[in-house]
Amino acid sequence: MKKLICLVAGMASLAVLAMNDVPAAAQAEPTIKLGYAKCAHCTPLALLPQYAKGVKVEAIGFNTGNDVLTALVSKSIDVGQVTYLHYAVALDKGFDVVAISGQVNGGSTMLVTNDLPVTPEDWGSLKKVIAEYKAEGKPFRVAASRGNAQDIHMRGAFAKQGIDVNKDVQFINIPNPSDHLQALRRGEIELICTVEPFGTQIVQLNAAKLFTHPYDQAAGKLTNLMLTRSDVIAAEPKALEETVRAIVKIDDYIAGDKSAWIDVINKVTGLDKSVAADAIGNLYPDPKMYRASALAIAVMMRDLKYINSDVSAAVEKNLDYRFLEAATGKPKSDLGY
Repeated sequence: MKKLICLVAGMASLAVLAMNDVPAAAQAEPTIKLGYAKCAHCTPLALLPQYAKGVKVEAIGFNTGNDVLTALVSKSIDVGQVTYLHYAVALDKGFDVVAISGQVNGGSTMLVTNDLPVTPEDWGSLKKVIAEYKAEGKPFRVAASRGNAQDIHMRGAFAKQGIDVNKDVQFINIPNPSDHLQALRRGEIELICTVEPFGTQIVQLNAAKLFTHPYDQAAGKLTNLMLTRSDVIAAEPKALEETVRAIVKIDDYIAGDKSAWIDVINKVTGLDKSVAADAIGNLYPDPKMYRASALAIAVMMRDLKYINSDVSAAVEKNLDYRFLEAATGKPKSDLGY
């Protein structure tokens, strides 16, 4: 019996020694579940599993940024690609969210129906038509996916031009951007602010005409923001650092290789490559986080009654630059702070 005990103990010791000899790379990597919306900005995140080193990233596609935010705050995912708008809304509702990097900006397109006598980039012509509808007692129907960046870009641009979205036009919410095309074809709306690549698809199919890219407002071209939660930061700081490092790599990659970006848009959305090729002309890879602009967006959203409280302090406090600094080797002063 004594010999058997010694034999078992010896085998256990050998097992421990063998485990200690296993290279670190062969040991189980931490896993980060990352959610992204299926728009042209966001689709490059589908490449994360092959770009991330030292962490296993599960990239999960959602229909909208609202769906991603819901998954993040309910702890179904660890990191979510949303927008600066979602960030302010989440903080206004008291959710635990922390911004850790940017990703891709731009992507907003305002379109009007083909029969409207509106000239591209001419706000005077649009306001004239809106006034005519109002005088005739007809609603001038404008649409977006409420809660996304395109919605706030449109509302901000309207406000700057003196158009009251609550009095001068009738807002219609179409949650899924992939439904925007059919809403135009059915004649349900006069104007829509949609996201790429759906905006380009609509123009290419002649379902509407381009009016403008609504970047003349406090948000500018800013769109995507990567969020996590404080519990994920506490549990997996190194995994988050490697995730952000992979996002930075992908941004550099798609900025230099347009064909790769076109391919991933085509793969994730199923839209034709000609649509993707035109859509990326309205997109700007950029992993920086812009503090001053984030604060301006929060103020604009309160002015537009999109949020109820002043979240300026929380917006600034919850921008965590440590992961971007580690991933890029740059100080936060060079990363949008």
